[in-house]
Amino acid sequence: MDKVLKNLHEDNWVEALSYIRARVEDTAFQTWFESVKLNNVDEESITLIVPNRFHYEWLESKYRNLIHDAVKASFKKSLIVNYSVILTERTSDNIPKFKEAQKKAIPPGYHRPSNLNDRYVFENFIEGKGNQFARAAAISVTDKPGQTYFNPLLIYSSPGLGKTHLLQAAGNRMLRKNRSLRVLYITGEKFMLDFISSLQQNKSSDFTKFYRNVDMLLLDDVQFFVGKEQTQEQFFHLFNDLYQKGKQIILTTDRHPRKLIGVQERLISRFQSGLIADISPPDLETRIAIIMNEAKHTGLELEYSIVEFIASSISGDIRVMKSLLVRLQALSTLKNIDIDINLCREVIRENIGEDSLQSVTFLQILNYISKKLKVSKKLLLGKSRSQDVAAARQIIMFLTRKLTNLSLKNIGKELGGRDHSTVIHALRLVKDRAANDVSFSKLIKQYVKDLSRFGN
Repeated sequence: MDKVLKNLHEDNWVEALSYIRARVEDTAFQTWFESVKLNNVDEESITLIVPNRFHYEWLESKYRNLIHDAVKASFKKSLIVNYSVILTERTSDNIPKFKEAQKKAIPPGYHRPSNLNDRYVFENFIEGKGNQFARAAAISVTDKPGQTYFNPLLIYSSPGLGKTHLLQAAGNRMLRKNRSLRVLYITGEKFMLDFISSLQQNKSSDFTKFYRNVDMLLLDDVQFFVGKEQTQEQFFHLFNDLYQKGKQIILTTDRHPRKLIGVQERLISRFQSGLIADISPPDLETRIAIIMNEAKHTGLELEYSIVEFIASSISGDIRVMKSLLVRLQALSTLKNIDIDINLCREVIRENIGEDSLQSVTFLQILNYISKKLKVSKKLLLGKSRSQDVAAARQIIMFLTRKLTNLSLKNIGKELGGRDHSTVIHALRLVKDRAANDVSFSKLIKQYVKDLSRFGN
């Protein structure tokens, strides 16, 4: 490929990435597409370089059509998309291995402290679009700990989306497979306190020996290291030691490593040297599943309409949903009252605030329009582009924006994972049509009137 043609292809690939960026979440783009490089283009195909086989398999299974569309749009023709895995000095032959012979049997009755909560297992972790990859990655590293390119595995997300659950589930799965393994779960804060305590008591060697003598280190809330230079220094050396021994490291943080301002660059580099996976807020269906699972676990009986109401009213923190259920159960038991919509409203208002309480929920709007326009919810949430389905979907977006406090981004997310630009376009179309079509305008006003009654 001559230089001019190569530069042209590079420009085309940049254009393709822009196409993709406009159609996926920022975190998904950072995780999956920023590291993808153009290798070669010929008359029939394009070859892309990816960091590892797992990365390739995920792109093929989740983004195949999107990548094909992006390539077609930017290169002005259909091309077969091939992948090439980056080859480095870290081949499978020289990745450090666990040496089973080095492990000593645990004496009868001896139990190494892992700090793990037995309740956190993969079996009760509700999988959804937003956490699918992180869950798959966490399971993957327990199959061959320390022997894959997923070391370290770093999972990041906003608080309350399941990072700790996945972290501990990986540890529990490891111990179920081999009880002799030394698995340690610890928070960033506890690591710092242990380090300070070792300095105060002149037991630095004990501190070092304890932490370097593990097979799997699970460190929660790495962002706690921000601004703590000595703690970072200690962890840097610990990380290097465990990595060189082929021990598995899994970390969590509340933001992408690049955004950890106040953490040493060399430590950031270590965090990014393995696999990074994000967890995004759960969509409506996942929230419903989480609430139903939690209610079942606690023995709380809820009508499905109540489950839907809670899931529609709380769009973010999973912990908030779980604490809400605890509160409802306590009120129902102590006051001997039934759990109904009004009680849910009261608890949400008291614990989250009036602003978080929606008089009309997205699910109510979806159900209403589905029945009114005789379009199935499956089609509305799916990829159908038929005129009737698209028109109904646009009306739902418009009504949701008008009657709820959902952001443009979250409206798109709830309605099948569409991007906010699609929502903006839909709002404009409905508004313009209502301004020029009297009968359509009356219809929209009637929909608003009907839906407004749901909140009363």
